[in-house]
Amino acid sequence: MRTPRLRAQPRGTICQTPSPPPAPLGLGRMAAFRSGLLVLTTPLASLAPRLAPILTSAAGLVNDTLYVHLQPGMSLEGPAQPQSTPVQATFEVLDFITHLYAGADVHRHLDVRILLTNIRTKSTFLPLLPTSVQNLSHPPEVVLTDFQTLDGSQYNPVKEQLVRYATSCYSCCPRLASVLLYPDYGTGEVPVEPLDVPLPSTIRPASPVARSPKQPVRGYYRGAVGGTFDRLHNAHKVLLSVACVLAQEQLVVGVADKDLLKSKLLPELLQPYTERVEHLSEFLVDVKPSLTFDVIPLLDPYGPAGSDPSLEFLVVSEETYRGGMAVNRFRLENDLEELALYQIQLLKDVGHMENEEDKVSSSSFRQRMLGNLLQPPYERPDLPRSLYVIGLTGISGSGKSSIAQRLKGLGAFIIDSDHLGHRAYAPGGPAYQPVVEAFGTDILHKDGTINRKVLGSRVFGNKKQLKILTDIMWPIIAKLAREEMDRAVTEGKHVCVIDAAMLLEAGWQNLVHEVWTVVIPETEAVRRIVERDGLSDAAAQSRLQSQMSGQQLVEQSHVVLSTLWEPHITQRQVEKAWALLQKRLPKTHQGLN
Repeated sequence: MRTPRLRAQPRGTICQTPSPPPAPLGLGRMAAFRSGLLVLTTPLASLAPRLAPILTSAAGLVNDTLYVHLQPGMSLEGPAQPQSTPVQATFEVLDFITHLYAGADVHRHLDVRILLTNIRTKSTFLPLLPTSVQNLSHPPEVVLTDFQTLDGSQYNPVKEQLVRYATSCYSCCPRLASVLLYPDYGTGEVPVEPLDVPLPSTIRPASPVARSPKQPVRGYYRGAVGGTFDRLHNAHKVLLSVACVLAQEQLVVGVADKDLLKSKLLPELLQPYTERVEHLSEFLVDVKPSLTFDVIPLLDPYGPAGSDPSLEFLVVSEETYRGGMAVNRFRLENDLEELALYQIQLLKDVGHMENEEDKVSSSSFRQRMLGNLLQPPYERPDLPRSLYVIGLTGISGSGKSSIAQRLKGLGAFIIDSDHLGHRAYAPGGPAYQPVVEAFGTDILHKDGTINRKVLGSRVFGNKKQLKILTDIMWPIIAKLAREEMDRAVTEGKHVCVIDAAMLLEAGWQNLVHEVWTVVIPETEAVRRIVERDGLSDAAAQSRLQSQMSGQQLVEQSHVVLSTLWEPHITQRQVEKAWALLQKRLPKTHQGLN
């Protein structure tokens, strides 16, 4: 389904009462604000080496959203109120945008958004309308600047000019606070005059002609960019910002969906399409509301870029450049003009772990979610008061039993639902007589025990027979699990794990405070089942199809784990999940754990 085109919509300025204005420097810690606007006035070449301390100072004041407005060379000390003026879009500007987003990645709590309204390509280098005030999704509560007075003070007339400038450009909260940043630049000399050394080149146009930092960027009427855009991060923002600068009328944004998601790492943890589009759309309308954004699902590798004759450019990353070349070949085969390709360098992730990619990526973000609490635990007043119960589940072959053993090593009491099933089936067990009466004596071995293979073949693929069996077994196993919980309490345990593949199908979530799910790709699950149980690929696939999918399990889960990597990576995940669990356990459940 196509998403309606987006234009900047008038938005009411919804502000909660802002935090009180900060105290003067040296008079105590400054207050934190939810949203802020950072106005950068230093020439770009001199600003680059100052950027890290400036962002660190801003991140200490703003908790959530930091808008950035580039106005190099502007003074706040003159008698006249400064006006927003167009900034020529050059490759130096695009490189600086990349540099800023890369520097902001160390402040992961902060949603940084560089505003692009006043950044103009050569074809649209027109004066800004002085009366236009741009609405923002999160109206700033504080305006910050790198502009500094000679005496290093919070000089009131300068701050008043800053507030007037900010409110003439953007919708801000009432009682807008203002701060002149004086970051700690360390002991090194920070240049005052622009440097001749350009920033590293991060944007590469398809043309083989060498580009210079001061070279103006060409503007186009319509262009395209595509991606998964899961948990919108700074590398996405670079890609989108370059596309927004290049486009003058319309930007088509393809968002990967359905079949294009199957090869993604940990696809179960991907945000739903509608949620990804919502975050993406808010960002786009914030940074350049003059554009029309056509956000559509991307269902094949070419998308609209392969077939829309009105498109003129395509922004790609280093990883997707070959895909861009394939799009152009496809266009030529269909008598369409090639698109101008703009290739963006990947942002390096200096803090990546050994099993993560070395670039800023959504895959790494999803890996970091493993072991985290994803939704509030259930209240279970009917369970033993001193026992906290985890339901551990996952598709066949996911490795949940190995996770259970790791949790046991950390102090958990383990209830294996398969073992409870064996007890229930045994002669004299609570399920023995009801099962024999329901399915007949021909399911018995000569020694009178239930032949589970024969019973399994009777119910497999027969929903009616399967329901008869589960209606008998599931309540009995639940009763046995409760008895095991009582034993755990007697033994002085405070955390209990029910290891159950059918936990959610059986409705046993009412026995637990949290559901923990172990996920792996289906192809890996098939390989493990074939290797472990000696089944054919088709039989293993059939077994998986009879169970809830990993995606369905995750949707009802509190914690997700994966055994996809080396054993020590799995152990680290489990230890992380266990440590986080200890922090949220009620005091009555902590004790010996």
